[in-house]
Amino acid sequence: MPGYVAARMEVIGTGPRVLLVHGSFAGAQLQWMRQRSLAERFQLAFVERSGYPPGPPVEQIDYNDQAAALAEEIEDGTHVVGFSYGGFISLLAAPRRLGSIRSLTVIEPPALGIARESPAAKRLAFDILELYWSGPSDPRAFIERFLPLFGIDLQLPAELPPDLEQGACAVMVERAPWDAVLHLDEIAAAPFPKLVVSGAHSAALDAVCDVLEHRLGAERAVIPGAGHNIPLVGEPFNDLLAGFISRAEDGR
Repeated sequence: MPGYVAARMEVIGTGPRVLLVHGSFAGAQLQWMRQRSLAERFQLAFVERSGYPPGPPVEQIDYNDQAAALAEEIEDGTHVVGFSYGGFISLLAAPRRLGSIRSLTVIEPPALGIARESPAAKRLAFDILELYWSGPSDPRAFIERFLPLFGIDLQLPAELPPDLEQGACAVMVERAPWDAVLHLDEIAAAPFPKLVVSGAHSAALDAVCDVLEHRLGAERAVIPGAGHNIPLVGEPFNDLLAGFISRAEDGR
């Protein structure tokens, strides 16, 4: 699958298996750095998506290819946790492994196509389209315009470190998510619990999470304070996730 080759999967800890799927720009090691303490209770599997370090750059990142390959990493009894674009891929992968998933958590996935009735979601989709259509070709300049669209206030160094420069290049070749077909009814009908997490910073992403909460019959949590980078709040998110996974284990 040219769009997804697992460059690395670091596995730490023991206990119920938790598959952590990172979003855009930052890879798993940076994105999930404040979740590593959860290895005291769970087996954490950090997947590095293709195109991100330590793997080589790729010319295109297609969400369908990545979802198909991600599904192969979902063993029986896996708790799938996807952040941002990784959450979107998790929603695409889930219908392929409904019998193996123990629980599904998605954190502000940019599935803007399911919230077409929201003016804010439409505006964000148009802004992203404009950036990809006519934005700068320099990775640092591109990512400087990309991050604020998702409520990420990050002071970038004058020269991006190699890992972040590769991450910016990966963002530039990721297929935009709004035209994907999500089989939400199939996920909703599956017996495993679902959790949707938002950060109370973006009307567009709130609208997406509202639709997912309704369509999936999911639990909903709001964790403010970090904009889109919700896992980086650390303990509040970790407590939420650990409690949700533990309840899923108790009710299996």
